[in-house]
Amino acid sequence: MKNTEKYLKLLSNAFPTARKAASEIINLSANLNLPKGTEHFISDIHGEFDEFNHILKNGSGSIAKKVDDEFGCELTLKQKKTLCTLIYYPEEKLELIERAEEDFGSWCKQTLLWLIRITRRMVSKYNRTKVKAAVKPEYEYIIEELLSERSEVPDKQAYYDEILQAIIETDCAKVFIVEFCRLIQVLAIERLHVIGDIFDRGSGSADVMETLINYHSVDIEWGNHDVEWMGAACGSYACIASVIRLAVRNGNLNVLENGYGISLVPLIALALKNYSDDPCKLFTVDNGSADENRIYTKVHKAITVLLLKLEGQLSINHPEFGMDNRRVLEKIDAENGTVVLDGKKYPLLDNYFPTLQKDNPYRLTAEEDSVMRQIAASFKQSERLQRHIEFLYNRGSMYRIYNGNLLFHGCVPFTEDGEFLTVNIGGEQVKGKALFDTLEKWARNARYSKVKKEREYGKDVLYYMWSCPSSPLFGKEKMATFERCFLSDEAVKAEHKNSYYKFYNNSEKVKAVFDEFGLDFATGHIINGHVPVNVRKGQHPVHCNGKVIVIDGGFSEAYREITGIAGYTLVSNSHGLKLVAHEPFVSVKEAVATEGDIQSVTEVVDLSNNRLRISDTDKGKEMQEKIADLKELISCYKRGVLREHQDLDNK
Repeated sequence: MKNTEKYLKLLSNAFPTARKAASEIINLSANLNLPKGTEHFISDIHGEFDEFNHILKNGSGSIAKKVDDEFGCELTLKQKKTLCTLIYYPEEKLELIERAEEDFGSWCKQTLLWLIRITRRMVSKYNRTKVKAAVKPEYEYIIEELLSERSEVPDKQAYYDEILQAIIETDCAKVFIVEFCRLIQVLAIERLHVIGDIFDRGSGSADVMETLINYHSVDIEWGNHDVEWMGAACGSYACIASVIRLAVRNGNLNVLENGYGISLVPLIALALKNYSDDPCKLFTVDNGSADENRIYTKVHKAITVLLLKLEGQLSINHPEFGMDNRRVLEKIDAENGTVVLDGKKYPLLDNYFPTLQKDNPYRLTAEEDSVMRQIAASFKQSERLQRHIEFLYNRGSMYRIYNGNLLFHGCVPFTEDGEFLTVNIGGEQVKGKALFDTLEKWARNARYSKVKKEREYGKDVLYYMWSCPSSPLFGKEKMATFERCFLSDEAVKAEHKNSYYKFYNNSEKVKAVFDEFGLDFATGHIINGHVPVNVRKGQHPVHCNGKVIVIDGGFSEAYREITGIAGYTLVSNSHGLKLVAHEPFVSVKEAVATEGDIQSVTEVVDLSNNRLRISDTDKGKEMQEKIADLKELISCYKRGVLREHQDLDNK
């Protein structure tokens, strides 16, 4: 009771009179009946910035549909395509149109009228406070006036016409066109959920992060590639080596060098010294000119060997991680060119290992240790990287429950018998939801703990989360780096998935996950990324009668041969759930010049019988709780338990 009274006293500071509280109740009650806002779910962006950015700009095709719904046959197909392209890329398109239009002022006036109509259609599901917050303050009054114009009020027609004419005459037309286009983009997506794997493969990871930081409403569920970068930013040698290896292999060194200012000069010197006469044929890369490729081929091998050493150290130091199969260097017979894995001998495709020491193949040489110290310092001193990683920590988590849906990147680890897999993390035996919670605790300790021992263990756990068999973010028996680099046998390279992927069509097992996380099986969904949907082989992203939805559709070009498309977006609006499959995007320049858009195919996953309102959402539940609290506050005022602050109300 004391806590309730204390809370109501604090609430009375915001609502000092019964009239103020009643006004807020009326406002909240009205908002509860507005349509639910549109949520977009996206995963496995993997640095493909242009595709990702375009899908944000076109609202997964929803803006084009709004344009078509508004204008129908009133505008030609060409006019509607021009209008859509303008909304997506206003600055770029305006530059082309201004050069081409003889009467640019008249074009601007007509375009503003069209944009106002589209914006009115978009704002119909939002309250005025939300729309006001989305508009830049300097344009707020004028845009609010233009959006409130009604053709049935002829007395004000001259007033609206004068506003538009003044915008043209003061050379502000382009500014307002850009602002309306930006507002339409913001209103198209109320909430963005990124279900992991922002980093690696593509070259635009840093640009994706900048976009997310500046986005109006976003949350992130960490993927294994994300925690790998989080570990690197915290100074984990293993995570750093893995990040560099993938950047070299995928031709994305610009992400490190230009995106984050991380110098690889010490590593290049080490590679050229140790592998000067080694052609490194198994490590060829395509990062630039012939001379650059020759250098980076050696860097690729040098960092791979370094990573294998660091993985071996982690396995020795943390037997609980289940990394015994990553201790491969001790099983190499370099003289005979063989290695023994799981009791079977395999011929090596490359047996030149100048930095391996027979007494301890996992020990770094003095030069290797010096290189890792220098590069780790570069990672930790990169202001931009640290800012991006801080955002990942602030907006990210292992999982999220939002509007009755469970969002996580990979899997809930199962045993082969269909039970939740028990894992030892930091001396705790955990499984299911507790495994996710424990891993998140250690991931945060890696960056924020004031205890050095906790920070160091947390950094090692981040590598475990990236690539170990019982990690929910990885979900495979091994990361077969050594096998893919040094062996020809395809069978030994296989990375078999966790049993979760065997059971996600089993309603009993899926319901067990719902129960574990406290979700309603009848109304909720599990939304994952991580595993590309092999559409070419007949795989489908929707499992267990719509209860599990996998939305990794191949944003990364490397996966498109598997998926046959260029990414999925899951859209949740007031009518239900829709899965949108996207075709490849060429470039911004071509999209602006040719007015081309990403072609998308939409599939309804879950259609609601009644239109969903804000009252049906998590936010709606919070608003209903606040209404109940305000009613109690009014009761306290009436009963004299609390006094109204009339002096504050009159100010």
